[in-house]
Amino acid sequence: MSSFGSALWSSVGKKVITGLTGFLLVGFVIVHLLGNLTLFIGPDAFNGYAHFLETAVHGWLIYAFEAGLLVIFAFHIAAAVTVAVTDKLAARKQGYKYAKNAGGRSRKTLASRSMIISGVVIAVFVIAHIFMFKFNAGNAFEKDANGTKNLFKVVVTAFKDPAFTAFTVVAMILLGMHLRHGAWSAFQSLGWTNDRWLPFLTRAALVVSIVLAVGFILLPVVLFINGDPNAVSHGGH
Repeated sequence: MSSFGSALWSSVGKKVITGLTGFLLVGFVIVHLLGNLTLFIGPDAFNGYAHFLETAVHGWLIYAFEAGLLVIFAFHIAAAVTVAVTDKLAARKQGYKYAKNAGGRSRKTLASRSMIISGVVIAVFVIAHIFMFKFNAGNAFEKDANGTKNLFKVVVTAFKDPAFTAFTVVAMILLGMHLRHGAWSAFQSLGWTNDRWLPFLTRAALVVSIVLAVGFILLPVVLFINGDPNAVSHGGH
């Protein structure tokens, strides 16, 4: 392995990879939430948005985007898991009861202790999300009045299921916790720890994680309560 590769996959390098890929995934989550908000405008807006994504650049744009996203996910998961396992093994060897960060104060919170668990739940949710909405759980997609794929109906129907809605809410709460602590860890790994910027960045990460979690929770809850697509579309005005 080259010196660059060794440095990249060192303990510090893996933490940097986890942080950078995490920021890229946060960017995707923000864009994804903004796109999902078209659900509140109505079927035409949401189906039109989905149709644009699937047909842009003759359909190649979505495939390129999904391939890139898959690579980012793979690097994020691989780096995060190996860092967590390495840290846990090191902690057992040293026999200490708590760890200190670079700033000297313990950051052992519920979010930090559950990063792997929240990551696994989020990964399972992503798989279920893709199966439900990209592949319609193996069923053929209906067409709307404009002749485009009626993904709006698929989404609304999915969130009539209380179990799937509850699972989504739990996953989004864990996503918020994961983003909050993940952002703080990324700031540490990237060296953004000076007293001037760290408090601001930490508060910004908290606000962003709460907004994203609440936004993604609001969508399924509103759809579950309203149920009918027409009620949702009118409710967005």
